[in-house]
Amino acid sequence: MGHREELLRGAKKALLEKGWARTTARDVVALSGTNLGSIGYHYGSTEALMTAAMLSAVEEWGDALGRALAGPDDGDAGDDPMLRFWRRVIRSIQTDRQLWLASIEAMLQAEHNPALREQMAGGMAAGRSGMAAMLTGLPEDQVDPETVASLGSVQMALMSGVLTQWLTDPASAPSAEQIVAGIRALGGRPGLGQQVTGVEE
Repeated sequence: MGHREELLRGAKKALLEKGWARTTARDVVALSGTNLGSIGYHYGSTEALMTAAMLSAVEEWGDALGRALAGPDDGDAGDDPMLRFWRRVIRSIQTDRQLWLASIEAMLQAEHNPALREQMAGGMAAGRSGMAAMLTGLPEDQVDPETVASLGSVQMALMSGVLTQWLTDPASAPSAEQIVAGIRALGGRPGLGQQVTGVEE
């Protein structure tokens, strides 16, 4: 493995262990076994190297999530696809915690990084489509755009909220069963939308 690859590996390790803001060029050098001059030679700047590391980490997070959602269940969820989905998501948050944290930091850094923002936007679009397909049981290319924009987007929003709770306070974060029960309780309250509309008016 050459210096360029070693630098990327070291930067990604530092990113997962310390986060973007707390990582210095010296941290990367120490973890990669290279030297400060190598960063400028291969990447131009520490920021460019960290961007490359963040892009790589986001790709790994997407791969980890894909594996988790396609993996085996913890316990018997029967034929309930929603319960299976949330069990897999929670298991992934527990086992791939650093990658999930990196995905959150990537969103924050994307505000000032066009390349990162573009990749994050592409990942969001793919996520909405994939989740809509998973929940409908249809092949992804057969899910209509409206279902992706509604079902896929809402599922992404729910996942972000569940992620926040599990990363911040796992002891009281909701279980897969509680999440599914809550979703179904909301869906079974037709007057909720009318109440919200009434308040806004």
